[in-house]
Amino acid sequence: MIYLKTLLNVVDNSGALVVECIKVLRHGPRNCAKIGDEITVVVKKARALQTDITGQSSNKVKRRDICRAVVVRQKAPFRRPDGSVVRFDDNACVLINKNGEPLGTRVSSVVAKELRELEYTKIASLAPKSF
Repeated sequence: MIYLKTLLNVVDNSGALVVECIKVLRHGPRNCAKIGDEITVVVKKARALQTDITGQSSNKVKRRDICRAVVVRQKAPFRRPDGSVVRFDDNACVLINKNGEPLGTRVSSVVAKELRELEYTKIASLAPKSF
């Protein structure tokens, strides 16, 4: 479960490394997020700004930026409809824009397969493996 002030790893190449949850979106009375839920985050740690030969920065976000993200892994165990229980090693997210499209062009690690059913097919197809 992802609550307020939870730190999450970012698994895309948008430039952020660690983010902190500041708001859970798309929920009623509950204040926790699970896999596939959108959250609002603030970037706590980002990659150093490096410019290539053309002078453009490859990072899309920097420290203290406020962005939206979708949770792709959670440490708390959750039950799938077939009865199996899945638990990941860490909490992770992918940064998205207002339309739900990822900011980065790559997803570097495994994501949950529930994202495909929750209309995040672009994130699921960018990932090397869905578990």
